[in-house]
Amino acid sequence: MPIKNRFAEMHADITAWRRDIHQHPEILFDTHRTSALVAEKLRAFGCDEVVEGIGRTGVVGVIKGKADGSGKVIGLRADMDALPIHEATGVEYASKTDGAMHACGHDGHTAMLLGAAQYLSETRNFDGSVVVIFQPAEEGGGGGREMCNDGMMDRWGIHEVYGMHNWPGRPVGEFSIRPGPFFAATDLLEIEFEGLGGHAAKPHETIDTTLMASHAVTMLQSIVSRNADPIDRIVVSITSFETSSKAFNVIPQTVQIMGTVRTMSAEARDLAEKRVVEICEGVASTFGGVAQVNYNRNYPVMVNHDEQTEFAADVARSVSGQCEEAALVMGGEDFAFMLEERPGAYILMGNGDTAMVHHPEYNFNDEAIPAGCSWWAEIVEQRLPIAS
Repeated sequence: MPIKNRFAEMHADITAWRRDIHQHPEILFDTHRTSALVAEKLRAFGCDEVVEGIGRTGVVGVIKGKADGSGKVIGLRADMDALPIHEATGVEYASKTDGAMHACGHDGHTAMLLGAAQYLSETRNFDGSVVVIFQPAEEGGGGGREMCNDGMMDRWGIHEVYGMHNWPGRPVGEFSIRPGPFFAATDLLEIEFEGLGGHAAKPHETIDTTLMASHAVTMLQSIVSRNADPIDRIVVSITSFETSSKAFNVIPQTVQIMGTVRTMSAEARDLAEKRVVEICEGVASTFGGVAQVNYNRNYPVMVNHDEQTEFAADVARSVSGQCEEAALVMGGEDFAFMLEERPGAYILMGNGDTAMVHHPEYNFNDEAIPAGCSWWAEIVEQRLPIAS
């Protein structure tokens, strides 16, 4: 079945919701306005149950079908949070909050799932129940983990769960997906090197932390080039280097570096953590200093389940006529926590020729709304068909 006519009729309304959310971006768990807006609309749509405060500021809505012979419950998840970025789109509905913008399209995800929730509440042409999940803090805060830790899956008896993300560079409304590992595990590094500070004219009287940390930054790249199997993807990126002194003539007492490690398997993740600690402590010791390594395991590898991935791809083909195999993504996605608790799948939908996500000129493409809403709705109606 192609894009549903109802979503063509609702397109202007859903676009207006999206742009309103875009104007009022909220970061991490501080999605109070967005969460309240979502809850208000779900109640107005006639959802059978609306619960706020799941995973701190998450919202859950329950929609029961015309029949419940299957006893099955499908979860549909959208993320609500924005990023701490100054917007540079120049659109008339640009962010009104300085230093925050919807630079990843979560405003579009939320609006599309609201559109699907309205349609499903109107039609209820399915056998079972739908749980629409609106999650805060995907951008580094682990909102998906928090909602799962609040018992969401068991509380509403969710059997399967599905997620979606827009993808710049692909044609508008076209889909791609892959089974198995899809998005990388994302770990965070904070490392402090301590030596002996002193005058820059007398380096022999110091233990030079700048030299120490510089060697460590270079050597950390050997994890990728010399420790990891070339087939197993690992990314090590040091993104911050800060000394305890800003003076041109002082060798600093301490240096702090920060960064991220991305891996696609549990084995690679273990290897990366082990080598980060060994390299930093070893380099520091060689120069006579010490290193304190804080290796924080953040999001796990997001793994699509085979059966649900095949089904999600079939639904995408029924909506747009195609669904390609996606490439591996070294970015993180905390939908991984939901897929660890329940079988499901995560799909990418084309956003057209736009700036990439996390860029100040990025903007969600409203022309993708009917395809996204149709995919959500078809997931439910095809997975929970009413017996004829």
